[in-house]
Amino acid sequence: MKAIVLAGGYATRLWPITKNRPKMFLPIGDTTVIDRIFADLEDDDRISEVFVSTNERFAEDFREHLAESRFEKPTLTIEETVAEDEKFGVVGALAQLVDRENVEEDTVVIAGDNLISFDVSEFIDFFESKGSPSLAAYDVGSREKAKSYGLVDLDGDEVVEFQEKPDDPNSTLVSIACYGFPADALGLLEEYLESGNNPDEPGWFIQWLQDRSSVYAFTFEEAWFDIGTPESYLEAIAWYLGGDTHVAESATIENSRLGENVHVMPDAEVVDSDLDKSIVFSDATLRDCDIRSSIIDRDTDLNGLNLQGALIGAHTQISNGR
Repeated sequence: MKAIVLAGGYATRLWPITKNRPKMFLPIGDTTVIDRIFADLEDDDRISEVFVSTNERFAEDFREHLAESRFEKPTLTIEETVAEDEKFGVVGALAQLVDRENVEEDTVVIAGDNLISFDVSEFIDFFESKGSPSLAAYDVGSREKAKSYGLVDLDGDEVVEFQEKPDDPNSTLVSIACYGFPADALGLLEEYLESGNNPDEPGWFIQWLQDRSSVYAFTFEEAWFDIGTPESYLEAIAWYLGGDTHVAESATIENSRLGENVHVMPDAEVVDSDLDKSIVFSDATLRDCDIRSSIIDRDTDLNGLNLQGALIGAHTQISNGR
């Protein structure tokens, strides 16, 4: 069995934090969002190779990251785009990858910005037992939130209806961009696209597949985060930390209060400051600051600031609000 990890997005909603780094490399404790997925796939003997699909702009970042990692299965495969408006759509990019890499096996496809509470091997067990297209689904508990995703209605564990980003959701159970495709289903990607179908969201392909085979849903309950906005990233950190703080050994904390869900990375310096629900990247310096629900990027120097819900880009210097 093969796996494909989708990592070709530009994460414009997280700029400036992700303007010069893939959002999949955002830290979650001592690891990253995508490395959690790589670790699960590395440990599953059924997966022989992991194709990592990214764009030309971030290709070198991924080469360096994978070269420095412990993972042996990933193979980098490059989508020929350098900006958001050049993207082929997820289904279009997936079809190109399958053709480019000559993928002919059953395949698990997962978005590299998925922070999930289950082990990917649990999903593979489910997919293998069904022998049919499968997806992972999570109840977001809110119809307003559900409008942003593909929704599924189930009869037992079989998908009987799929809605892609509806204005009027009929459920709150959403597909989380984790799929299992038998080899013959992957072979239908070209037919799907040549028929003029939507190349953007995988949900449209799933909906199209339903007319040709049964589709099943693996449901889970604990937690799922789509790391696409500052709010979702901070929520993911809060879930991971569970109210605690995570401070790197090389960070300096002097005369400061660290509240709930604060992550301070290596060689950062926090002096005479008060932090809550915030992330401070490496080599940042905060002096006399009050920071709430904010993300402070690397090599930043802040002095005398009171921030709520801020995104401060790398190499920024601000003193006393100026």
